[in-house]
Amino acid sequence: MAKTIFVLNGPNLNLLGSREPGIYGRETLIQIAARAEARAKALGFKLDFRQSNSEAELIGWVHAAREEADGLIVNAGAYTHTSIALLDALRAVALPVIEVHLSNIFAREDFRHRSYVAPAAQGVISGFGGQSYELAVDAMARLLGGKSKTKIKKNKK
Repeated sequence: MAKTIFVLNGPNLNLLGSREPGIYGRETLIQIAARAEARAKALGFKLDFRQSNSEAELIGWVHAAREEADGLIVNAGAYTHTSIALLDALRAVALPVIEVHLSNIFAREDFRHRSYVAPAAQGVISGFGGQSYELAVDAMARLLGGKSKTKIKKNKK
């Protein structure tokens, strides 16, 4: 049976494609989800892709992940920079977490440089647009011991 990865998306990500396309691109969250799901399937995983503008709903999904998921990919949107409650929930579930962002949050406003999600995450992928999600799926596959199509060549001397 395929392992399940929850992909949780926070506020305003439902507006992708039309919201500040100079920062976030023209790809919709539905298009990003389809590409990430195809990548996960190719690696032998199932994605459960969700979006909410509610902090409480996101936290509820993190709690549900304890029983229903093997890992979490989280784009908390603005809650990344404000939610200690989300950090506490992620720590409580004791699952692998990867934080993901479409834009490079470290090249943006100073308040975006602080992530409350990062201390609970094994890593952060930021700045590659929709491809950030596919990279996160690859990374989670490695964390969960799945097959990865990324090959590393050793230099022969």
